[in-house]
Amino acid sequence: MKHPPPLTTAITTMQRFSRVENEVNDSTITPAPSVKSMGDSIMEIQDYLRILQSRWKIIAVTTVVAILGALGASLLTTPMYEASTRMFVSTSSGASVNEIYQGNLFSQQRVTSYTKLLTGENLAQRTIDKLGLDMTAPQLASQVKATSAPDTVLIDVKVQDPSPERARDIANALSDEFVVMARELETPERGGAPAARVVVEQQAQTPSVAVSPKTERNLALGAAVGLLLGIALAVLRDRLDNTIKDRRTVEELAGSALIGTIPFDKDRQTQQAINFAEGNSSSAESYRELRTNLQFLEVDNPPRVIVVTSSLPTEGKTTTAINIALVLAEGGQNVCLVEGDLRKPRVSKYLGVVGSVGLSSVLAGKADLDAVLQPTQYSGLTVLASGPIPPNPSELLGTETARQVLADLRGRFDYVIVDASPLLPVTDATVLTAMSDGALVIARHAETKRDQLSRAVGNLHSVGATILGTIITMTPSRGRGVYEYKYYYETDKSLPQMQQAAAVQPTVQQQPPQHQAPQQPAPQQPAPYVRDEHPPHQYGPNGGDQQEVPAYQGAPAYQGDPSQQWYGGPDHYGNEQQAGAPVPPAPRRTRRYRDDQEAWSETDAPRDHTQ
Repeated sequence: MKHPPPLTTAITTMQRFSRVENEVNDSTITPAPSVKSMGDSIMEIQDYLRILQSRWKIIAVTTVVAILGALGASLLTTPMYEASTRMFVSTSSGASVNEIYQGNLFSQQRVTSYTKLLTGENLAQRTIDKLGLDMTAPQLASQVKATSAPDTVLIDVKVQDPSPERARDIANALSDEFVVMARELETPERGGAPAARVVVEQQAQTPSVAVSPKTERNLALGAAVGLLLGIALAVLRDRLDNTIKDRRTVEELAGSALIGTIPFDKDRQTQQAINFAEGNSSSAESYRELRTNLQFLEVDNPPRVIVVTSSLPTEGKTTTAINIALVLAEGGQNVCLVEGDLRKPRVSKYLGVVGSVGLSSVLAGKADLDAVLQPTQYSGLTVLASGPIPPNPSELLGTETARQVLADLRGRFDYVIVDASPLLPVTDATVLTAMSDGALVIARHAETKRDQLSRAVGNLHSVGATILGTIITMTPSRGRGVYEYKYYYETDKSLPQMQQAAAVQPTVQQQPPQHQAPQQPAPQQPAPYVRDEHPPHQYGPNGGDQQEVPAYQGAPAYQGDPSQQWYGGPDHYGNEQQAGAPVPPAPRRTRRYRDDQEAWSETDAPRDHTQ
């Protein structure tokens, strides 16, 4: 058998691989969903859940309004009672099966026509004339409904009326009149038996329950409609809402990081300054977190002259500036708080300092800087008030004197916090920020609009000012993601027991600290003690009576290193020692380790129990 040459075999193999590769490329492969698309879907679900959580009031109010509307409509609707009768349609049957079948088909066809006649105005007028009703034929015809089940010769007639007795009378009179009317229509003109016959199979009874309004159904329908409408309104409101509520929006508009969020605290409305020495609230901890972030903005060249401003008034910039200065002072920094808002100053009022002299006095050359710096009740905080309100604050703040004042304050204090005017109404904050290390821009949660923050940031960028970061104030104090720092300070159930134990502990004799492992029975060694001046008596020569040995008197008060004093209690040998005595040396003990059935011992050196 001849084998093909190696070159031919290689070419054939390459052709096979090429054919398989083309088939794989031509086949349609459904790509797996990417991680990005799955993440987008999850984010969309989270966004909708966030909308439902934040806009739950809209949904609740809309649902309640819809339910109340359904309840009101049910109460205002006139109750309607329904009486019903049933009629049977038949034809004259023949002798054969075929004739009976044809007669049955004829009756079913008649039923369809009779349902139209029952709701007509002609029959309604005849019923009105019989009962003497005070209504028109169209009105009565609108209250009558006639239905028939398919493939049957039964007709159900229902009449609705506000009065249950009149509904019953109308249904019965209508049925009787239709029997007469059908006989007239089915009887031939030349006389003879009618082709079809109608019989009242069931008379109407007086209804006891109104069929409308259906209050329970209306309430359920109103709740469902209100819920759907509320969700739609919440989503629409969120899409149309252009206020600032989250970190991502602030960082995108400001182009800088969010360095802090300050929760809403109703106590700040009456007392703007937080007493950080006693404050462990969520607001105090938020400012401490802000202090940490502020100190690590630029490690190599940290900002020291910082302007605190906002887009518009009532966004919390003055309260934020005061508490930033206080929290920096709490951290041991020497801080100067400058009341740079020369139009509506509030710092001097909130901190209780004199505001009649201050920055404007220095800039106008009427006072020296040293004379207007005021210490406060808070350690490490000095305030430079605004002084008299000048007619031209922007021009006054833009002078070289203002730059020299900030430089002088930089040399005296670790931090200089400037409470400036809002950015959009006036240009004072822009001028001050150009002279400082940067600005902290305040945005109020759910109040500051995106375009307002964008314009404020644009004003700072137009003069080349630095934006150190942004702060969101008055965030909701409840809800998802809110962390309450009071937990560590006020809700620890073990705190009362710890305080009680601390109060009782001084009365208990303090034990010396144990620095060694559990001791083995120590060899009997004489305990160090101090004897009397008299020498001890010896035993008799032949085992005579033992003389009385002086009792142990303890060690004298130690006058050396305080760290080597004994704290009181038993020593290493079980003898009681007085406080202030020198620390006795620890007994030499032996530790044994078993390794491969061999014993090995190591003697430890005495240890210092005061370390």
